[in-house]
Amino acid sequence: MIILKTPEEIAKMREAGQILAACHREIAKIVRPGITTMEINDFAEAFIVKHGASQVTKGFKGFPAATCASVNDVIAHGFPSKEPLVNGDIVKIDIVCCYNGWMADTCETYAVGTISPEAEKLVRVTKECLNLGISKALIGNRIGDVVSAIQKHAEGNGFSVVRDLVAHGIGRNMHEEPSFPHAGKPGRGFRLEEGMVFTIEPMVNAGKHEMFIDFDGWTARTMDGSLSAQFEHTVAITKDGPLVLTQ
Repeated sequence: MIILKTPEEIAKMREAGQILAACHREIAKIVRPGITTMEINDFAEAFIVKHGASQVTKGFKGFPAATCASVNDVIAHGFPSKEPLVNGDIVKIDIVCCYNGWMADTCETYAVGTISPEAEKLVRVTKECLNLGISKALIGNRIGDVVSAIQKHAEGNGFSVVRDLVAHGIGRNMHEEPSFPHAGKPGRGFRLEEGMVFTIEPMVNAGKHEMFIDFDGWTARTMDGSLSAQFEHTVAITKDGPLVLTQ
């Protein structure tokens, strides 16, 4: 069952979202060759706590950290590590926080130093995919209108969209209904209603869309070893259009 949120509840979720947006602005200042994803993780967790919120992922079904830190061919759910990032890497930092009982979820892909033209295009197109998807998140549209816009733009640029990891509703819990992949046909799927709140989080691969899970049970990698990028926002469906809670 999809839990619709009132305007007052959406405003509370936006408070959580603004903490994450501020956190990502600060992370952008420290990402550089030589820093470790564990240092980024610790910075993010301290930032969240300092602003009166709590991290959500550490301890969730055994996940060990406050952020997912996914480098290069890791699509999502990577563990932060003590291995330094190097020039040319791309790193995805995905964070969920809870503030006064309400959650928000967002991810950014960061360039480490100078990245290749291919990586630069992948990151740019993935962010464009997110924005195109958000633009279709209108009352009366169907979820297929959102995800087909994402898929068309990614594939039109020679990339592929991950199917096996999905977006999700969010509210008092990190994962609520609905859940959906970022690929599909326009006019298909559930209809968008005022009060829905869910993530839009395209994961776009430079190669093929197939993936596998590492031995740790979490880390999702591209099957062909190609780069992967991701951007994510928490979005509310309102009568005035999509409201991005995490920017």
